[in-house]
Amino acid sequence: MPVNEVSPADSWWSEAVVYQIYPRSFADSDADGIGDLQGIIERLDYLAQLGVDVLWLSPVYPSPHDDNGYDISDYQDIDPLFGTLADFDRLLAAVHERGMKLVMDLVVNHTSDEHPWFTASRDGGPHGDKRDWYIWRPAREGMEPGTPGAEPNNWGSFFSGPTWTYDETSGEYYLHLFSRKQPDLNWENPEVRRAVHAMMRWWLDRGVDGFRMDVINLISKAPGLPDGAVHEGSRYGDGSPHYICGPRIHEYLAEMHREVFEGHPRRLLTVGEMPGVTVEEARLFTDPARREVDMVFQFEHVGLDQGPGGKFDTRPLRLTDLKASLGRWQTGLGETGWNSLYWNNHDQPRVVSRFGDDSPARRDRSAKLLATVLHLHRGTPYVYQGEELGMANAPFTSIDDFRDIESLNHHREQLALGVDEERILTGLRHRSRDNARTPMQWDTTEHAGFTAGTPWIAVNPDHTRINAKAQLTDPDSVFHYYRRLIALRHTEPALTHGDFHMLHPGHQQLYAFTRHDAHPAPNSWSWPISAETTSPSPRPTAGNTAKPSSPTSPPPHPSRPRTPCSPGKHASTAAAPPDPRTTHCLNTRAPRTALPVHTQGTLMTNMRSRTSHRVLLAVAAPALVAPLTACGGGSDAAEGDGKALRLWHYEQEDGALSNAWDAAIAEFKKHDIATTKDPAPGGLAESPGLRLVMNS
Repeated sequence: MPVNEVSPADSWWSEAVVYQIYPRSFADSDADGIGDLQGIIERLDYLAQLGVDVLWLSPVYPSPHDDNGYDISDYQDIDPLFGTLADFDRLLAAVHERGMKLVMDLVVNHTSDEHPWFTASRDGGPHGDKRDWYIWRPAREGMEPGTPGAEPNNWGSFFSGPTWTYDETSGEYYLHLFSRKQPDLNWENPEVRRAVHAMMRWWLDRGVDGFRMDVINLISKAPGLPDGAVHEGSRYGDGSPHYICGPRIHEYLAEMHREVFEGHPRRLLTVGEMPGVTVEEARLFTDPARREVDMVFQFEHVGLDQGPGGKFDTRPLRLTDLKASLGRWQTGLGETGWNSLYWNNHDQPRVVSRFGDDSPARRDRSAKLLATVLHLHRGTPYVYQGEELGMANAPFTSIDDFRDIESLNHHREQLALGVDEERILTGLRHRSRDNARTPMQWDTTEHAGFTAGTPWIAVNPDHTRINAKAQLTDPDSVFHYYRRLIALRHTEPALTHGDFHMLHPGHQQLYAFTRHDAHPAPNSWSWPISAETTSPSPRPTAGNTAKPSSPTSPPPHPSRPRTPCSPGKHASTAAAPPDPRTTHCLNTRAPRTALPVHTQGTLMTNMRSRTSHRVLLAVAAPALVAPLTACGGGSDAAEGDGKALRLWHYEQEDGALSNAWDAAIAEFKKHDIATTKDPAPGGLAESPGLRLVMNS
């Protein structure tokens, strides 16, 4: 196999969906108000039912928790807040028993200032053994050490203030791009790199399945650490050109691959979080031939609603900007490389509040709309805890409600500059990382089933309406919609390997694209994204290898053989299209017809519009052909001759979406797809839909 090719077994993650757990806020088993590993174990069946393939665990290492665990004081243990190494081993075994994988969060741009490496670096003085494990510099020439402006350069920290802290004992400053308690490691030192590699191998030997690497593209700094440009309104220089994707970053990641991953008997997952990365750089990082990382997290699309004042200066999202950004990344990594697809994570506010409409009447529709857009793009989707329920931003009323160091530092700094406090709080309510960190909403009890104690941060009061217990019993819930989207990715090659073409990029209300699989596999089994009335059977495990008990079970894990839904429903030859007259239910899996994939994508309107609240949701997927036609029965089935595609949509108030529909219909007609009015399938919507019939 040529070096730039990746076998299907190696690229298992192209069909996978990753679920991020923020352990502190997921499930608390011992009533101390902080989530823990045992709490995760007790909720694994919920995640298996959702159908995700990989669990990404935010840091659970020992930490002073200045940045909620992203300041690590020991890389090879578990913080007592979360449990023990034995608890971790039990969690890992339980994850694997359910056919899932577990990925650790790896934070090696910096450590805690309480890590033994740093204490030795600081306490040993300028000539100590570990001094050059971190980045130390004397004061700026001609300046008195420890005085304002004497820092070695003018860079500003991500968490406010300068990036340098003065150590009186040694008379030098150490660099920290984040908190002063998060000193940056010196990756120029080969001893540092060897220690990091050894630690990573230790976790792989324990059985973890890979790493999500925190801000990994910041580990290489420019020689000399030059000053950054000072932008209008800023007190500090912008150092990012001197540490984002620095001069040795590709060398460091290639070395890491050789020393840690190359030749490993298991195919592992490596994900690099890379703020400021460009499409061109990401293509290099994720090119299989270069052996660096499998995929990257980029930040371009989550910066589109920022004003000139930065992160906490919010402005409305323009749909055309979002299409331009996501479309650029889709095409840019279309031939080489791979995308990570995400709306939410522990650092981002809740997307249904940010880009959608979180009012009670429209939250579910917004959540489903946003899920559809994301999951039908090319790449590996990431679901952040609670996203599958449509969890929203919290109603923070005062600074006392916040816990995040970034938010607290920003509030303090802006107050010192004389900014009105209500203006500061408005920005924090929209963009604070604490929005993502409120406890998982399991049920309607006082603390949402998260803890029997007092939670470390308040539970969102809307948990009485938005919670897992209620959604598990509602087949039309956001949870089950996510489950069906995830199942579709497991079975539809066009979602994983099909190309991407954006339609009408300048349209202000319409988000439309095609996914085209030039070589559809006729033996694939498909799963519709429609309302179901039964719950899925559990995944097969080491102790339960029986096939799913009913055709409504989700498809098996990608690593296991896929099984037809039930004998007698379809002809025995998988390559033949099912007979609509003998396929009785919408939730029956059926062999996909061997048609070229003309349309597989999403249409949507303005996602954020507090005045019109118009939402359009539409899905066109050849994977839905047989089941949707069969459910129509009679003349509906005959009309499409087994090749019907159905779109459903929601339209509110003034009905001003005719232009958007006309544009969509015109595009479909280019592919010989005709449209007819048809009611939406029961349970999918309360409003009209469109049924599309492909002319064969």
